[in-house]
Amino acid sequence: MLRVTICSIGRFGRGPERDLFDTYVKRLNWPCELVELEDRRGGSDAERKLRENVLLRERAAGADVVVALDETGRHIDSRDLAGRLQAFADAGDRHVVFLIGGADGLDDETRALARLKLSFGRLTWPHLLVRAMLAEQLYRASAILSGHPYHRD
Repeated sequence: MLRVTICSIGRFGRGPERDLFDTYVKRLNWPCELVELEDRRGGSDAERKLRENVLLRERAAGADVVVALDETGRHIDSRDLAGRLQAFADAGDRHVVFLIGGADGLDDETRALARLKLSFGRLTWPHLLVRAMLAEQLYRASAILSGHPYHRD
């Protein structure tokens, strides 16, 4: 069985984005953990981006598969994502870590860790909404793989 960890810069707090995220995570067939990382130290944007990416890489260490959500990533459909997750499991990979960067995104070193780089399109999305969208897509993938009628082509 897959185990999913979503590592993201910043904190949810309470609100509709968190409620939506929780709704889909509760439905998942896989255990899913949200790890919220925050670096409150000052400095330039470049320094903050570097520190955030170090935090993400540290949390991804030891994962079987790293998936980066990044504007340079691939545009795939829900069935493709489900198939890739199933392929990871079939290959014996059990722990998949999804990385969501801060406002300045992921750096090249963090992207290089990823076996898969995904994009949710060319539009810019708020990071809190990206978490909810990812949770929904993970639920959709698990529904596809289990034959549940949630997904329609």
